[in-house]
Amino acid sequence: MKNIFKSLPFRLLLGVAAGIIIGQIANETAMNVVVTIKYILGQLITFCVPLIVIGFIAPSITKLGNNASRILGVAVVCAYVSSILAAFLSMAAGYGLIPYLSIASDVEGLKELPEVVFQLDIPQIMPVMSALVFSVLVGLAATWTKASATTRLLDEFQKIVLEIVKRVVIPLLPVFIAFTFCSLSYEGTITKQLPVFIKVVLIVMAGHFIWMAVLYTAGGIYSGKNPFHVIRNYGPAYITAVGTMSSAATLAVALNCAKKSEPTLRDDMVDFGIPLFANIHLCGSVLTEVFFVMTVSKILYGTIPPVGTMLLFCLLLGVFAIGAPGVPGGTVMASLGLITGVLGFDETGTALMLTIFALQDSFGTACNVTGDGALTMLLTGYVERHKIEKQEIRIDF
Repeated sequence: MKNIFKSLPFRLLLGVAAGIIIGQIANETAMNVVVTIKYILGQLITFCVPLIVIGFIAPSITKLGNNASRILGVAVVCAYVSSILAAFLSMAAGYGLIPYLSIASDVEGLKELPEVVFQLDIPQIMPVMSALVFSVLVGLAATWTKASATTRLLDEFQKIVLEIVKRVVIPLLPVFIAFTFCSLSYEGTITKQLPVFIKVVLIVMAGHFIWMAVLYTAGGIYSGKNPFHVIRNYGPAYITAVGTMSSAATLAVALNCAKKSEPTLRDDMVDFGIPLFANIHLCGSVLTEVFFVMTVSKILYGTIPPVGTMLLFCLLLGVFAIGAPGVPGGTVMASLGLITGVLGFDETGTALMLTIFALQDSFGTACNVTGDGALTMLLTGYVERHKIEKQEIRIDF
């Protein structure tokens, strides 16, 4: 029970509730303090975004390159294709459904927020897209040249960035989000749009099951085996993922579930695929994030992003998902740069996105973990079709 109260979703919920309540009773003097602190915290979190991009993406590329093999390449392609197709499905659903969700971007009777009293600007060390290109080029070049020292340096930098996320960004998030919801509550935006958020979460959860059905159907057709033999064993992994909100934390249970699915899943592909996909296959999180950013954009900015912008966002999000850690909120944390750089979200949009994503993150993680079984079916079908003998493959993550 104590772990529940210490968990990030609980703290975010507490921050949301406190922010909404305070926003309803706060006067203009109190809101001067709120908007100022929110601005400073937003600047600090935004400053960390390029560091997160470099720390997550570049080391992941070197790890994949150092373990390069034919099967690894197939696995990475499967994970990327699954993520971007899930993103495209979510994008299509967003354009088809969001206009009919009765979202009023111009709500009448809203209060005006006071100006920031003390404006402390903390510029980023580089633009987000520069950080992404830098990460890809450095990661690939380190792999091509077998630069072991640079690879170790990137690994060390990743550990540093993860500590920044754990000790600075995540502890600040509940406070930042509390002040953000306080501002939205003071204006009147959040209280008038609450029914929309409930509908969006239910739509996204339905999308998870649709995508899992698509993956297992594809896995069954390609491998020529009955996907139900895998699905029926994945109940414990799904429930564990809902509780942990972490693909990495669910790994032991997922491996046990997958091993019960032999011979539908080949044992060496289970040992290889399940740990790998736990780190690089985040289809449920990607599906969720795409639909949520479109909804938040409509609520806060009055329009859904153009199709071209969303296509670019989805394609890049697939890359970020491969580099994101399999920990709670890993996908949205790694892709903050896309949300701000490609979609142009400000601090309020980023905070709202982080909040609603975290509140349903457990179900997105459960979709990720369960979908790993389907991709392992595809790997099993691939090695059997190409008559690749069983082998001992060890990847250190």
